[in-house]
Amino acid sequence: WFVPLMRNQRFVGRSSQLSELEAQLFVEGYCQKVAIIGLGGVGKTQIALELAYQTKSKRPNCSVFWVPGTSPESIQQAYLEIGRQLLVPGIDDKEADVKNLLKSYLGNENSGQWLLILDNADDLDMWIKTTEIGAKPTRLIDYLPKSNKGSIILTTRSRKVAVEVANNVIEVPQIDEEIGFQILGKSLRNQALLDDSQSRYSVTYLPLAIVQAAAYINKNDITLSEYLSRWDDTEENIIEVLGENFEGERRYHDLKNPIATTWLISFDQIRDCDPLAAEYLSLMSCVELKIIPQSLLPPVRPKKRMIDAIGTLTAYSFISRRLGGQSFDIHRLVHLATRNWLREQESLVEWSQKTVERLTEVFPDDDHKNRNLWRAYFPHAACVLASTLVPRDAKGRAVLLERSGLCLLSDGRYTEAEEQLVQVMEIRKDALGKEHPDTLTSLSNLAWALRNQGKQKEAEAMDRRALERRERVLGNEHPGTLTSLSNLALVLRNQGKYEEAGVMSRRALEGRKKMLEKEHPDTLGSVRNLACLLNDQGKYQEAEAMSRRALEGREKVLGNNHSDTLRSINDLALILRNQGKYEEAEAMSRRALKGREKVLGNEHPDTLESVRNLAWMLDDQGKYQEAETMSRQALEGREKVLGNNHPETLRSVSNLAVVLEDNGKYEEAEAMNQRALEGKEKVLGKEHPDTLISVSNLAVFLYNRKKYEEAEAMHRRTLEGREEVLGKEHPYTPGSVNNLALVLENQGKYEETEAL
Repeated sequence: WFVPLMRNQRFVGRSSQLSELEAQLFVEGYCQKVAIIGLGGVGKTQIALELAYQTKSKRPNCSVFWVPGTSPESIQQAYLEIGRQLLVPGIDDKEADVKNLLKSYLGNENSGQWLLILDNADDLDMWIKTTEIGAKPTRLIDYLPKSNKGSIILTTRSRKVAVEVANNVIEVPQIDEEIGFQILGKSLRNQALLDDSQSRYSVTYLPLAIVQAAAYINKNDITLSEYLSRWDDTEENIIEVLGENFEGERRYHDLKNPIATTWLISFDQIRDCDPLAAEYLSLMSCVELKIIPQSLLPPVRPKKRMIDAIGTLTAYSFISRRLGGQSFDIHRLVHLATRNWLREQESLVEWSQKTVERLTEVFPDDDHKNRNLWRAYFPHAACVLASTLVPRDAKGRAVLLERSGLCLLSDGRYTEAEEQLVQVMEIRKDALGKEHPDTLTSLSNLAWALRNQGKQKEAEAMDRRALERRERVLGNEHPGTLTSLSNLALVLRNQGKYEEAGVMSRRALEGRKKMLEKEHPDTLGSVRNLACLLNDQGKYQEAEAMSRRALEGREKVLGNNHSDTLRSINDLALILRNQGKYEEAEAMSRRALKGREKVLGNEHPDTLESVRNLAWMLDDQGKYQEAETMSRQALEGREKVLGNNHPETLRSVSNLAVVLEDNGKYEEAEAMNQRALEGKEKVLGKEHPDTLISVSNLAVFLYNRKKYEEAEAMHRRTLEGREEVLGKEHPYTPGSVNNLALVLENQGKYEETEAL
């Protein structure tokens, strides 16, 4: 018996690994070699140590030998001490080949049954490198004894060592939560320090980290919750806590115990034997630690170098492949330790900058065909952009901010987009000046984000500023100027300023027809915008013709499933509805919804718009139950994605109120009508066309409940507002006249009714 480490009295769990080891090792007639592999700190040594003591108890005739495999010197010394204990002849001779003598001794079956444990055999080069000893070259691996009565275990972080040395491999995963709590409880001297924070213990499920946490708690007499609060501190302070050394009878006194430093030797080995793997690990430490796309890693030639580098990192268990093999996770503590390693080498800032530049290279544009790709990169871009290590004006940072911001816009994440686009504008304004074309593009993009959040007045101010500066800097017919015209038209339309919006829309369309081709996507965008404006103004036939023109052009140029094509399908459905063409409108709405669900996802604002619109069509046709279901789905989605006070959310509240009334659910309908009106008055203003729709809806509801005086006041307000905002010729205005006449007639006010 030669095992220099004490048995771990706090050892728990790992029964499956121990059973598997015992089943594989003790096979008569064959020298079995089994490797235990896993991340540093996962408990490989403790499993091997527990097996050694179990073997001593269960198999008293089996000798057990422990050899630290960290260096040739530690192996030489262990072999010498084992040889002395076994009284191997010649072991103490001055010129003795100690390793060969012990190998020969154990290789003789007369030496009996034995188990040799090689612990921490992580350095492949050390085991397979050829050295000159005596007359012939030898390798360290060649000194492993072989006997039909012998078995060998090696613990290693390196899969490459495991495959080279062993016949079988047993992987050791992290422990589960229950076992983690048991280890923690057994390691604390004062159980009261465990307090009520067990459910929050999320440091890691690595036994070494848990034992170190317990040692820190014991030493400082603090509670677990106090220890966990250190994890909310800065990265440097977390590393300082994790760098606290601690003593343990079941670990080597000459090795670094802290979890923060336990991987340093592995980092150095990787850097020396596979520099590309070290570069990949450095880059991964600068991004989010989950679902890191392989495409983020810089490609190299030959491709085998990349495959080998990834293999090295997985071999050391520093990263793990996700299902499908195209992305990786890196353990949180490895992530922290790698960053600390880079910080000590004074290269963390450099690698943070390199990561920004790499993300700038791979981050796609905001075309929806790239949605899966940009969603894969979002968390990693956010991580490095939030880093204080990357200067605000660092190379590539503004470009990455802009691309990420525009993709967030396309993904319907408007608030996040605004946060990034504000930074882009400020960086470019400081670096290039407020009238540089790139600064004006940033200003225009920010206005777009504000408009989609319903912040129409702020967006209008920015769009006017962008237009004025582009006209001055670029000229009236530059594509950028025409884009600003189009954007300003949209924000004016959203505020019900239809006349000025019309002027801007027609000017943008004429400019684009002149400067671009008729079927250019931007030209078709102007055709679409004008069609929507004509619809708002009640000019339905002209709007339908323009909308069909935009749709046909987009189908031809962009394809049937492009987000802009789907937008045109949605527009046409609304215009058809306004003309009473319900069947065709419903078919168009269903087509738009199906396409948007496929291309944009179920929770994208545009998809929720299609859900709302389809609910309209169904309600128009008396399909009230289905309409209510769709209306609630649209409202719940918009509340979640856009917030309760976004104009589109308030439109869904208003729509649901109408459907509820049609279903005879009057109390809920009235509450929804009031909520919609109050919200629109606050967000859009009392005279906005959408607000007037809610005033009209509530007036109709009151009329149907025979509350004629209240209904009359509401109808008067609607009529006066529509005459002023929309004009007397808009289709909504005569409708308001008719509604007021009906409520007056029911009150016996016949003269005023006749006048109307």
